Amino acid sequence: MTLALEFAATVRGGRTGRFTDLLATPEGFAAWAGRPADDALRHRVVTLRWATRSLFARVVGQPAGRPDSAHLPDPARALEIVNEAAARAPRAARLEWADEPVLTYVDTASPDDRLLADLATAVIEFLGGEARADLRACLAPGCVRYFVKAHPRQEWCKPSCGNRARVSRHYRRAHEA
Repeated sequence: MTLALEFAATVRGGRTGRFTDLLATPEGFAAWAGRPADDALRHRVVTLRWATRSLFARVVGQPAGRPDSAHLPDPARALEIVNEAAARAPRAARLEWADEPVLTYVDTASPDDRLLADLATAVIEFLGGEARADLRACLAPGCVRYFVKAHPRQEWCKPSCGNRARVSRHYRRAHEA
């Protein structure tokens, strides 16, 4: 799974139609990011994540009414958020010369800005790359995940979502008759 998809997957759906936000608490953020963060950084990362999901929804033509729809900024604002986050960590090429020329990069970003820029850059590279054409929203009831379609008939992000969708379809058929 790419960093962009892993980042978007910090929101998980379930059978109840509600979702779980893995970044909702400082402990959840620390477990996912592998580092502690203050509330300001956690809020900035969560804002970037919702912007990412908004752009993913735009790519797949996601219908309204999914459990996370109310949290998604409009696509124009989402694009601003992602681009601003990516620009937070400027990098400059530097040439050093001892015995021969050596290319290095100077990065003056803080660790917090570097985290935001790395996440935003992963999203930009994913959405600007070829894998975007295979991005899909899971069709299982209550699921809010995105996935990259690996084979032509894939409709779900994981087998348990496929099972849940089949059970739901069977239940509807049995009770409509």
